[in-house]
Amino acid sequence: MRRWFGSTKNIFGCVGALIGLALYVAGVLDSLWMMFVVLAVLYAAGALLGPPEKVRLVIDPSVEAAEVRASLSALTETASPDRLPGSTVDSVRRIAEMLSDLLKDPPRLAANPDLQHSVLLLARTDLPLSVQTYLNLPRWFAAKRADAGQELAAQLEIIERRTHRLAEEYYAAEVNQQKDQTRYLGEET
Repeated sequence: MRRWFGSTKNIFGCVGALIGLALYVAGVLDSLWMMFVVLAVLYAAGALLGPPEKVRLVIDPSVEAAEVRASLSALTETASPDRLPGSTVDSVRRIAEMLSDLLKDPPRLAANPDLQHSVLLLARTDLPLSVQTYLNLPRWFAAKRADAGQELAAQLEIIERRTHRLAEEYYAAEVNQQKDQTRYLGEET
């Protein structure tokens, strides 16, 4: 309902109603009931003829980042030692923590679309898919087959390497600033 008040269709309808009101004030419409009918008709005509709202295909980065961070938090809760091999639980938590850190400043991440895409791909698809694929195996089957746990560990290792690479790119400016500060401090001695 709140969106309707600011919509272009409502604005066009209000302009139509104002025209009807101006007609009444100018004396073109002589009866009060006729004015209400004309106001309603002009409002409806303006609302129907008004242009539709523009479609926004771009998702607000802040909302998207909050949703992804929430899903990463839920993923770490499902990654417990009773459901995953012990060595992989810590990997899932480390990766989720790194990805959550990268998603803390959505406007900064959105400034680099390639980096944003890579982070979101890891956080939305790669990490959850690896964990979910393992969890879809029956527990007795996964416990019997050691290679299932090894596959998960190998996948998580690859994802963690990619996440480190993305973090290096994301924090490159801060690393360079730190190096510059060290050089600056070294020059004064």
